[in-house]
Amino acid sequence: MSETTKLLDFLQQRVPADDASHKQLCTAVLPALVDAVADISRVLRASSAVSQVGTANAFGDDQLNVDVSSEEAVRRALDGCAAVVTASSEEDPVEKPTGCRPEWPPAPDSQEELYSVAFDPLDGSSIIAPNWSVGTILGVWRGPSALHQDPQTRQVAAVLGVYGPRTTAVVALRIPGTPPLCFEVAVGEAGAADSVVVRPDVKLAAAPFKTRYFAPANLRAAAEDARYMALVTHCIQNKYTLRYSGGLVPDVVHALVKGHGVYASPVTAASKAKLRRLYELFPLALVVECAGGRAVDPATGADILAHPSKDTDERAGLVCGTAEEVDFVIKSLLG
Repeated sequence: MSETTKLLDFLQQRVPADDASHKQLCTAVLPALVDAVADISRVLRASSAVSQVGTANAFGDDQLNVDVSSEEAVRRALDGCAAVVTASSEEDPVEKPTGCRPEWPPAPDSQEELYSVAFDPLDGSSIIAPNWSVGTILGVWRGPSALHQDPQTRQVAAVLGVYGPRTTAVVALRIPGTPPLCFEVAVGEAGAADSVVVRPDVKLAAAPFKTRYFAPANLRAAAEDARYMALVTHCIQNKYTLRYSGGLVPDVVHALVKGHGVYASPVTAASKAKLRRLYELFPLALVVECAGGRAVDPATGADILAHPSKDTDERAGLVCGTAEEVDFVIKSLLG
């Protein structure tokens, strides 16, 4: 696969032409999401200052001007995509019909190819002011709702947009009947139209590993949990390379780019879970699994995608990355 393969050409080549049941996913939905990533990149470059706007989202989180602008960018992209009938986000966590499909609900006997998108428009609010890399998390679900759906089969795609010196996106596809696919896109100024696939097969490597990477999120929990403290100490003593920025998307994507890494964000009684399953954990888990890794709940050891989400505010911790490392971390945390 050429390094300059256009995104749309790549999708046409890698997704079976006879799979008419997911045609709109590849020709309309994913391009619209890449367009949204490009639009958010422009928004961030044009935002000379980052400030609170004096409002809070439905979860009570204070909103930044860039949060609001990023939310609007994704909504605009989805409003132009007829296959997406509903969407919800961390900023507006109620599944609502998109502007392109105001009828709600769809006809029960509809045979149309319909999708719902659940997304976090801008992940990394705590580190954007110092101009660190941040991201966007988007999950695509088959049907008119992402709630009460099996994440392993109904979430068919996910996109992680990364805003740094370059704007990139890691895209995962898991369409029933086809092999899982994970690839990296260099996002162009015009969005999907001039975006190219720079890594057609994003895969986490198998042992032996030349360098081991560790991203210890929620590090304060180590003061409350001796097992987490012991895990951090183990990584230091065994010369793991620390790669943690505080941005969920860039920290997870770092492992995918390097081919190795484990991201750990445990939960304790004093350090509650912050990551929302629908908007952050499910899409991230799909990407990591399509790259050959694992994503699990550190409180139980269960796969993140093992259970559906009953509401938009369900939260959990996260351990994800290289399967061997994830297994070791879970064993260390749970015994």
